[in-house]
Amino acid sequence: MESTMARHTCLKLEIPEPIFIKGTWFPFHFNLSITDGLNSWFCNATEEEVRDRAAQWDQPVSTYIQLAEKHLGFQIPGSVYKFTDAGEGNKRLSWTFEKEGTKLEWRWKCQPSPDTKKTTTLILDFLMDANIRLSEEVVRKTQSFEQLKGEAEKCLAQSEKFNSQKMEFEAAVYAKFLGVLNSKKRKLRELRDQLSKKEISGESAQEEEDSDKTESFDRGSDDEKSVEKPREKLAGTSKDPPPRRGYVRKKITHK
Repeated sequence: MESTMARHTCLKLEIPEPIFIKGTWFPFHFNLSITDGLNSWFCNATEEEVRDRAAQWDQPVSTYIQLAEKHLGFQIPGSVYKFTDAGEGNKRLSWTFEKEGTKLEWRWKCQPSPDTKKTTTLILDFLMDANIRLSEEVVRKTQSFEQLKGEAEKCLAQSEKFNSQKMEFEAAVYAKFLGVLNSKKRKLRELRDQLSKKEISGESAQEEEDSDKTESFDRGSDDEKSVEKPREKLAGTSKDPPPRRGYVRKKITHK
């Protein structure tokens, strides 16, 4: 059960004498296997040791494990790594990190491996398996990339085709629309001309009608004047003084 929860890392630590560090990380402890190609060492940090170290740094165990895995899984820029003699064939692995502006150092003692060949072989096997997995992953990624590239090229070709068809369609529609528009404009011009002609002819007819009415009115006025003149003459005749009656002298007869 515990092995299924384990995580594995392998770091080539670039120090004056490079070493390979294989780490096996569990929730509450970890194991380290180290080799320089000739000799090998190991460090099995028990749960009790990890708990004590974490308590010294006021950290939960999980945080301590996480930070150790981070610095021994990858070589962190700015962190100072050392692998020095600790007497009797032992080695001391240390690395630094910053916390709240303060540079701290963690150290773990590593003991000589009872079977150097086996330890070195395990590290090499892990590296070979990791290399094979990475190679297979690269092949899968490459195939996937080529497939995506092919699909992208197809999509690009279809996009260019659709764009060309779209432009042709728009040009055809525009040409038809332009023809219809010009036809409508001609129709409108013809209707406008016809309307203008009708308005002009209507105005001419109205002017002629007004002219006729004016002439008839003038003739009527002349007739009225001619009628009024005899009346005036007649009226003037009636105003002449009445003829004088003859004066008859009566003869008086005396009886």
